[in-house]
Amino acid sequence: MIYEALSCVTEDINNNLKRKLQINEDKMILSGIVNQDGSIAAPGENKMLVTLVNVEKETARTSVSHTGAGTYNTASPMVCINLYVLFSAYFSSNNYAQALRFLSYTIAFFQSKNTFTAQNTPTLDNGISKLSFELESLGPERQNNMWATLGTKYMPSVLYKVRMLTFDDSIIKEYRPAIAGTAGDTLPAR
Repeated sequence: MIYEALSCVTEDINNNLKRKLQINEDKMILSGIVNQDGSIAAPGENKMLVTLVNVEKETARTSVSHTGAGTYNTASPMVCINLYVLFSAYFSSNNYAQALRFLSYTIAFFQSKNTFTAQNTPTLDNGISKLSFELESLGPERQNNMWATLGTKYMPSVLYKVRMLTFDDSIIKEYRPAIAGTAGDTLPAR
């Protein structure tokens, strides 16, 4: 459900940018910043990276509703989580002005649409009733710690707290990974 939430938001921002800036390419990509080996994870430059940097349990569960199919399982209660999502401008050094522009576009987008529901975002997954984006202010020390933990140098960025996703075991579906090889290959019998 985390992937579904973040990919939907990324797509929505891209559609907004394409419409307002009259561009054809996706400027917002859902990606880590660096790979485990320290290499850059983002494909290409001059993009805004959407990166999950933390998951936190929601402690104040005042009103939780389930909009998906099925009923709650009282034997295994739900858990509600908040996501911390970093929007960072991964632009080449000679394109710093563009990095700041796209960072501004991102902030402006969330000022005009800080809540995602099925009514205003038809592509939102059925298991998600609402996502609310809140701008997080990090002081210099916390920001420095975050970038050090991410293993990379600072980029112009903004952090949002996304409230809240509700999990129970109803989201687990059968997983079928893609099969490598040609159409003529067969799998061994089990």
